Amino acid sequence: MITDINALDPHARYTFADYLQWAFAERVELIRGRLMRMSPAPNTWHQRLVGRFYIAFHESLGNGPCEVFLAPFDVRLPAPGHQRSGMHADTVVQPDLCVVCDPTLLDERGCCGAPNLIVEILSPGNSRKELSAKFDLYESSGVREYWIADPDHQHILAYTLSNEGSYSGSRPYTTSDTLQSVVLPGFSLEVSKLFQGK
Repeated sequence: MITDINALDPHARYTFADYLQWAFAERVELIRGRLMRMSPAPNTWHQRLVGRFYIAFHESLGNGPCEVFLAPFDVRLPAPGHQRSGMHADTVVQPDLCVVCDPTLLDERGCCGAPNLIVEILSPGNSRKELSAKFDLYESSGVREYWIADPDHQHILAYTLSNEGSYSGSRPYTTSDTLQSVVLPGFSLEVSKLFQGK
């Protein structure tokens, strides 16, 4: 068991099996085997948004097959060309929220495969990672829908995976819009309610 993050080689490549041996306080993710430190604890507004998203999903999904999970929740993503990722997975992320509609992807350690929908909420220090590394990662791993919420500009970017395996998006959804999910039929969200009080 490793209890000090400084004992790790920042240039080495790691797997989920390694990740399970880490018992230090810092939160980290693995992106294609590379260790990435997560931002410090999110601010209050970030957490309000997480809560509002969670309530909206939870109330809409009800007792159906889809479930919503919020961080910290480990998602092991498959490498390109692979269907599933187990102990040897080299990518472990903790999205702010994710929706999983296939119960066979869930185990006692989290989600083993691509969720149907992932939501990331931008905060100081994580914008670049969310907009570059994770965009490419979620696209190549087969996450069918990816939303990026921007509290500062009060909009949501929504991307849907095409049949060719690449994301397509539209203009930002602002507080005058209603965002409808492509992969969750019947789910819609009034953007203004999310950012109310900001």
